[in-house]
Amino acid sequence: MSDVREEVREHYRGEALKVLDGAADGCCDDGCCGGAEASGASFYGLEDRADLPDAAVLASLGCGNPTAVAELREGETVLDLGSGGGIDVILSAKRVGPTGRAYGLDMTDEMLALARRNAADAGVGNVEFLRGYMEEVPLPDRSVDVVISNCVINLSTDKQRVFNEIRRVLRPGGRLGVADVVAADELTPAQRAERGSYAGCIAGALSFSEYRSGLERAGFADIQLERINEGPDGIFAAIVRATIPAD
Repeated sequence: MSDVREEVREHYRGEALKVLDGAADGCCDDGCCGGAEASGASFYGLEDRADLPDAAVLASLGCGNPTAVAELREGETVLDLGSGGGIDVILSAKRVGPTGRAYGLDMTDEMLALARRNAADAGVGNVEFLRGYMEEVPLPDRSVDVVISNCVINLSTDKQRVFNEIRRVLRPGGRLGVADVVAADELTPAQRAERGSYAGCIAGALSFSEYRSGLERAGFADIQLERINEGPDGIFAAIVRATIPAD
């Protein structure tokens, strides 16, 4: 599966370079994540976008707005998996305020460079961008209150390991709030691959029942999956919420 990871890395490296070179138009070449007709930036309100650097908005390739569903609070520590150009990290940093902290994790050097530039331009200091993989999060156990992600978990070739890592880094009572691409239960993996590529967020999508089962195995409770947009036949953008028991 290392070939798939490199395919994904190269795809998003290219998207970061477009923005860094000033050639991006806000959506990737083969359609936005999940096949949505709207650009990733369209999931954010005008008020949010007004406070963001143009490059952060242009680099938004997601399928939702996880900061809107995570209900972030002052003083919390947030981790964004696959932080890309940094839009969700910047918004999270503003929501948790100076007593909180927002981490962004990405495996692509070019995206990290873009995100750091965007955070500096946005004037947020309570952020830190980490290079690494969501299957091996470089943070200690029980170190964050909230994990968010925007159309990235579907890109992993070992999603159960991702769920386990999220569980590991969350504190008791912590919560998960992500936007992701999810397939209808009746679609086989082969049928999902027919509808789009791995790097395009479709071939690697879990079904709704697979997503729920994976979170349950990792120890999550209060799991909710909500469809918010439909792409190719049987492929959906969805909001996923779950919590860790407080004890």
